[in-house]
Amino acid sequence: MKLYSTNLQAPEVSFETALIKGQAPDKGLYLPRSLPLFSREDILSLKDKSYPEIAFLVLCKVLEGEIDAPSLKAITYDAYNYEVPLDKLNDNTYIMRLDHGPTASFKDFAARLMARLMQYYLKKENKKIIILTATSGDTGSAVAHAFYGLENVKVIVLFPLTEVSDRQRKQMTTLQKNISAIAIDGKFDDCQAMVKQAFSDEELKHLNLSSANSINIGRLIPQSLYYIYAYIKLCNYPEEIIFSIPSGNFGNMMGCVLAKMMGLPVKKIIASVNENDEVPTFLRSGEYHKIVPSLNCISNAMNVGHPSNLARLIAVYGGQMDEQGNINKMPDMERLRNDIYSSSVTDEETKATIKEIFDNYGILIEPHGAVGIKGLADYRLSTQDNTLAVALETAHPAKFPLEVKSVTGIDPKLPPSLKEIETKEEKMDFLSTDYKKFKDYLLTKIV
Repeated sequence: MKLYSTNLQAPEVSFETALIKGQAPDKGLYLPRSLPLFSREDILSLKDKSYPEIAFLVLCKVLEGEIDAPSLKAITYDAYNYEVPLDKLNDNTYIMRLDHGPTASFKDFAARLMARLMQYYLKKENKKIIILTATSGDTGSAVAHAFYGLENVKVIVLFPLTEVSDRQRKQMTTLQKNISAIAIDGKFDDCQAMVKQAFSDEELKHLNLSSANSINIGRLIPQSLYYIYAYIKLCNYPEEIIFSIPSGNFGNMMGCVLAKMMGLPVKKIIASVNENDEVPTFLRSGEYHKIVPSLNCISNAMNVGHPSNLARLIAVYGGQMDEQGNINKMPDMERLRNDIYSSSVTDEETKATIKEIFDNYGILIEPHGAVGIKGLADYRLSTQDNTLAVALETAHPAKFPLEVKSVTGIDPKLPPSLKEIETKEEKMDFLSTDYKKFKDYLLTKIV
């Protein structure tokens, strides 16, 4: 696999290099130059396989030449040792529950595989790295747990102090060991900007910084796998499918784009966002404007005013966007609009959807999953398209007990992974959005 930078000013690299580096030296994001195309026979051969089997067999083709098959199999089966339920709402709508992993978030799917792949390469090369991760909610906890206790890796998580739930915060601040958590007096976009600046800072080069955010291609490739899994379990090839994806930094949605590039018959990708509507506006008008500061919504992991992965999406459709959000070459908007639909959902609509799904189906969902379901409803209303669709539930309802209980009257039962953190001691550092102070922190506190 060869990967290029979306800024087009850096050499092509191998998957191993892209995984370990995280961000390209020209501040762009790595994308595969090409991906294997799965045939009808390839897809049908996976029909009766389990999730880890499907993941291993797909990754064997995607990462051919990058890792030996026995090691990849051991990594994949260890990473995916939990269920991936598909709850039926009606004859043409399912909810894929990605909340059964160790941190009760869809981020587990990418972080666990990514951590194990990184450890494989680092041990082989006898190297050590520091992972910098900005989070608007679930990424930090998933990454922290995935890398917890690994000898070759230290993890530093930056999160907006007032915009994560108590349980999301505790999942990051109660681990310690090789995990450091920093509460930032600002927005997620501020956290992300400081992380990106650190990557391009020559004075920090000796720290061997890397990323576990969705700016790292190692996050996106694992996220393509559950779209393939859902299709195989619900559809008969070449039947088409629709996915409605709660979207903030757009890494989850890019996983679906990669699956489509590999031949999965995806009719429409619905990027469902909260009131941070910069992407729906761009698709509608052809003009892109960041939202600064991002709006604070109850689907907090999606409070992103400038999604990093939009640069990747634009690159796939023939355009070029730099890390600041400037479009230097417009993508093929006709093809982009044909494949991608994006809907903005208000907090009131989010709450109404949580209540509707519970009242009608007895199923508890949380705000992010509700945005996905409402985005699908918006699409169906505007197009009358009743193709089989899957909406993603990206976190466990117990991570958002106040929002869920306020509209359903039900206090979601804690999964084992969340029960453990309730009584643990928290430890975190506090910083402003001043990059110099963050840089000093890295140089003085991280050894």
